[in-house]
Amino acid sequence: MAKQTDFKSARTQVAWACDALRAWRKISHQMQQTEVGGWRLGSIIHRLKHDFDWPIEKEERGPQNVAFYFLKAGTDLSKLKMPPSALSLSDDGAA
Repeated sequence: MAKQTDFKSARTQVAWACDALRAWRKISHQMQQTEVGGWRLGSIIHRLKHDFDWPIEKEERGPQNVAFYFLKAGTDLSKLKMPPSALSLSDDGAA
């Protein structure tokens, strides 16, 4: 039997969003659906902003005003508080 870490689904949608934002990507709902099959990006972004104080900004693109989320320029990545489901992404593994 394969270990859980061998499966794509072992990473949570929250971990994906944190990883993508910390890589300075601008992410959208469609990107989350395509990459990890997620569908709650707006909720994740809200929680990161309000519960974990991430300086996330939003840019709307195209005629449908598709929301793209990204970290504010100059953000110190080492000072971001990580949610429990994404602790493995932090440099020291701790919040």
